[in-house]
Amino acid sequence: MARSRTNLKVIEAVPPPRRAGTLREGAPPRTTPVHEDTTRRIVESITTAIVERRLMPGTKLAEQQIADIFKVSRTLVRQALNQLSRDHLVTLEPARGAFVAQPSVQEARQVFEVRAMVEAAMVRQLCARITPVQIAELRRHLRDESEAVARTDVSGRTRLLGDFHVVLARMLGNEVLTQLLADLLSRCSLIALMYQSSHSAEHSQDEHVAIVDALERRDVRAAVKLMESHLGNVERNLRLNPRVQDLAQALMN
Repeated sequence: MARSRTNLKVIEAVPPPRRAGTLREGAPPRTTPVHEDTTRRIVESITTAIVERRLMPGTKLAEQQIADIFKVSRTLVRQALNQLSRDHLVTLEPARGAFVAQPSVQEARQVFEVRAMVEAAMVRQLCARITPVQIAELRRHLRDESEAVARTDVSGRTRLLGDFHVVLARMLGNEVLTQLLADLLSRCSLIALMYQSSHSAEHSQDEHVAIVDALERRDVRAAVKLMESHLGNVERNLRLNPRVQDLAQALMN
């Protein structure tokens, strides 16, 4: 709430004594660990809602509503939205506010192009060093995927099918790669929402099984080819090239 003019004059005339450790005038507010945790919690909640298809592209993210939900200040919400904007999951529009991003067709193609390059190299490296314990972990993940697909758990299977790729990255012990892939997967979730297709979760799950089989055999060539084919199938089944009808055809259908 803005201070009254009278209060402002009092403050200007009699400034409070500066204590040791206080911020200088004009310095940005200090971020405490509690604030960082809160901001991270908001970022993770919005990201999860996007990945699990509970927040659709173009949805307005009202600062005050989010602040009320998390019982925090709008300043912390704004920090979270700024981070999501840097991650390309949120678009900030002057005088309009924040919205869940709406990726373009060009962006969608570029994201899949990057994924293909990154993940082909990833499985090539993983073939040379994967352990029996890691194979067992992947088999458990595949079982969870299969169960989610069987019970038509849309949000659960969406999360698990995406997490499969992040789990592979984590097994290389490269946190930069893991975070990069997690960010790409989040953007792919938005792309899938924008350009929804008939590509079945069952088919993706079957392809994951084939990739793990190749990794267990340490068959580098097969693993790379299967990953490239898997990502290609997902991209091809998105409607990135919709058939354009003329007006008469569109209205008569």
